[in-house]
Amino acid sequence: MAAIVALLAPALSGCGGAPPQQPAAAPPAVTVAKPVRQTIIDQDEYVGRFVAVDMVEVRARVSGYLEQVHFQDGQIVKEGDLLFSIDKRPFETSLDQAKANLAQARANLAFTEADLARAAQLVRDKTITEQTFDQRTQAKRVAEASVAAQEAAVRQAALDLQFTELRAPVTGRIGDRRVTTGNLVTGGTGGNTTLLATIVSIDPIRFEFTFDEAAFLRYERLNGDGKDPASRGVSTGVKLKLLDEKDFAHKGRMDFVDNVIDRATGTIRGRAQFANPSGMFIPGMFARVQVPGSPPYDALLVPDVAIGTEQVRKFVYVVDADNIVRQKYVTLGQLANDLRVIKDGLDPDDRVIVNGLMHARPGAKVAPREEPVASQTRAPQAKTD
Repeated sequence: MAAIVALLAPALSGCGGAPPQQPAAAPPAVTVAKPVRQTIIDQDEYVGRFVAVDMVEVRARVSGYLEQVHFQDGQIVKEGDLLFSIDKRPFETSLDQAKANLAQARANLAFTEADLARAAQLVRDKTITEQTFDQRTQAKRVAEASVAAQEAAVRQAALDLQFTELRAPVTGRIGDRRVTTGNLVTGGTGGNTTLLATIVSIDPIRFEFTFDEAAFLRYERLNGDGKDPASRGVSTGVKLKLLDEKDFAHKGRMDFVDNVIDRATGTIRGRAQFANPSGMFIPGMFARVQVPGSPPYDALLVPDVAIGTEQVRKFVYVVDADNIVRQKYVTLGQLANDLRVIKDGLDPDDRVIVNGLMHARPGAKVAPREEPVASQTRAPQAKTD
């Protein structure tokens, strides 16, 4: 037994020795890039609705039975196109009667003029009295007034006959007919007139939105610097996108800013105008608009994925000359395409970690691989998230 223990002793002593040392772990690989310097214009975004430049309710000016409809619901109509016809026979009769009354009044005027001419000779010959002459003069004046009244009645009857044909007052898209053929249409200028259809203009179209008082003051100072203060920035170029679009591809211009700030909301109404040849934009449709919110300025931009969050503070990881990770707190600007504007806290020569953030720790060494930020196909315009 003692011999066995003696033989096992060296092996046991070897098992209880210090373990062999492991090789040191290699620094984690990260991708770094220097900030991109570009000229930026901040863009403010607002949600608004399209409104038509012209919107007309088609109502009859005369009452009568609707005889014919000359359009298809929803079609584009041009100014002057015939839309509705009202039975014109009663109005033709009224016009004929007015013309007859006018002819009678003119005949009576001719008689009174001749009678007055004879009276003028008779009164000089002392054949009739001055009173009789004055009576015939008065009769002529009454006849002249009657002719004027009947001429007005003829013009009114002709207008009523013309109003039996309702034509499009503007070019645009017409809605559906509200009254079908054979119904009695109530016309006139009162509140009980019959609504027949509505027309909205399509091209161009306006876009209305509201912005707060602080934004209004910023725009006023921006557009008033060296420009005509009376313009109030109404010629500023803006861009728009629909709810299902990714880019602000539609260009327009501001054409109106309201003259009062709403006391209840503290906002003011602005309006831009856009070309709409295809009719894609329709009144009432929602969209987002971009309005320039700053003069052009040079800015540093990094990929948005490089931004980290520590409670309320934002930071980036940079790699120094010794390949040690350092944390820098930064002040963010707006998003420009896929890049984030850094307003403060970053230097142009900093190497920012843009890939491998999960493996980077402040004070730790890394193996950086530098890649340039992918160049953009167009100059980015900063926008609100």
